[in-house]
Amino acid sequence: MSSIRFDSTKQYYTTSGLVVGYALCSSLLAVINKFAITKFNYPGLLTALQYLTSALGVWVLGKFGFLHHDPFTFDTAKKFLPAAFVFYLAIFTNTNLLRHANVDTFIVFRSLTPLLVAVADTAFRRQPCPSRLTFLSLVIILGGAVGYVATDSGFTLTAYSWAFAYLVTITTEMVYIKHMVTNLGLNTWGFVLYNNLLSLIISPFFWFLTGEYGEVFAALVASAGSWFVPDVFFAVALSCVFGLLISFFGFAARKAISATAFTVTGVVNKFLTVVINVLIWDKHASPFGLICLLVTIAGGVLYQQSVTGPGAAPAQREPTVSKQNDTENPSDDFGGEDQGKSLLGKHASA
Repeated sequence: MSSIRFDSTKQYYTTSGLVVGYALCSSLLAVINKFAITKFNYPGLLTALQYLTSALGVWVLGKFGFLHHDPFTFDTAKKFLPAAFVFYLAIFTNTNLLRHANVDTFIVFRSLTPLLVAVADTAFRRQPCPSRLTFLSLVIILGGAVGYVATDSGFTLTAYSWAFAYLVTITTEMVYIKHMVTNLGLNTWGFVLYNNLLSLIISPFFWFLTGEYGEVFAALVASAGSWFVPDVFFAVALSCVFGLLISFFGFAARKAISATAFTVTGVVNKFLTVVINVLIWDKHASPFGLICLLVTIAGGVLYQQSVTGPGAAPAQREPTVSKQNDTENPSDDFGGEDQGKSLLGKHASA
């Protein structure tokens, strides 16, 4: 009897630790990535370092037997390449959005994805029209987003151009890429490995396309002999480490608790992100903008209830792969709501 009690107590603390770890990583990731891009203003190189950390981390942990991932083969890589390319575009636009706007703007546009996914599913995948409750939740999301944009004192054409580009790419990933990834039959860590390794290979193309390589070389020449700046190194390292940690805690927490509990945790994480962002600096929305942001999040909660309830149509349920990419969120919550937010394809927050 005492042995059973000890095992249940141990399991309780293990599960609690996973949930707390996931909540901390998910709620802090978007803020940390904003901090990193503020200190290290080279989005292409920053994301490449994050891809490298996650891919290398998965490979090393696999070698030591802490996790299992699918082996890397060129045949699978060729099939996966279009998915990785769209993922890279989502993270690239995400990073530039955080570069030019605050975390609140990112959360608002990330919360708009169910609206576009519902439209795309109905228009292109011939899925049934949303139920009344789902439609109501989408209207609430849209209303909150419109209110936020209308009162955003930090509105700039550049920031919102990146926001709309991010919205289009992340919606494309959810509607199209999920089908391709599912058909490849990769396990969770295999997905993370392929996503990050292929994205790392793609990165140099965008460095030259955007001209960022010139900025990096110019900065290296200008700071010859003093390349190591402690606060910049700390910000970049922290974002890389959290990108890998959210992969572990997101997937482990999803396995350890029920889908409902995981969804509730994801919602709490969004509120924590907003609170943390308001408390630590002045890079946040106005009071009315924050109210509109909370309305948008509430609409997202209602949407999740409408598509996961007992009466929800199977066609309206969110795909497993898109949820894996939604950790922030890394993928994918830069943060995300989980891609990412997650940023690195590790995004597991719903």
